Amino acid sequence: MDGQPAKTPRGRLTRDAIVDAAAELMYVNGVAGTSVDKVLAASGAGKSQMYHYFKNKDQLVEAVIARFLENILGNQPTIFELRDWADFDQWAQEILAIQTTPKGPIACPLGNLAGELGDDPKIAPLLDNAYREWESHLERGLKSLRDQGKLAEDADPARLAQAAMACVQGGLLMAHLRHDLTPIADALKIALGHLKSHARP
Repeated sequence: MDGQPAKTPRGRLTRDAIVDAAAELMYVNGVAGTSVDKVLAASGAGKSQMYHYFKNKDQLVEAVIARFLENILGNQPTIFELRDWADFDQWAQEILAIQTTPKGPIACPLGNLAGELGDDPKIAPLLDNAYREWESHLERGLKSLRDQGKLAEDADPARLAQAAMACVQGGLLMAHLRHDLTPIADALKIALGHLKSHARP
């Protein structure tokens, strides 16, 4: 569990402020570079409030992972409505659109944490679960296509979704590192091409 839930509107605001501040700091400075005191200063919350909702920093990191995933999926709304191949094209365009903002190309926040904490036995499974949830929406869309006869019957939606995610993550990493949209644009083309290679005519 990512800490205690807030039971009142005021409590939810306080808890959200703590998580949002921690998410912003951890995105920029990493988990190791983000102290509880820095989170409290940025959120305006008190230490007693912090420890009311989160017993320790690991619980706060768990909440941050959930917030990162929420924001990521919120920026690609078509992922919830994948019913045709055109929807997959739209999903890819939504990912690319985020990277073309003035701050882009931006690193994937889950990817940042995976690079820092991918070997942490407590945090790595939480990150994997977040990626699996992200993938699950692609998998569900591919299953829908298969049910409609638009995807080959012997295609494996889970493996295809995983491959698409691997393309996206690699593309995001290289685009951010090189300050160049080309890697993510090409990665999305490769992902879509691989998915569509299993389409039924």
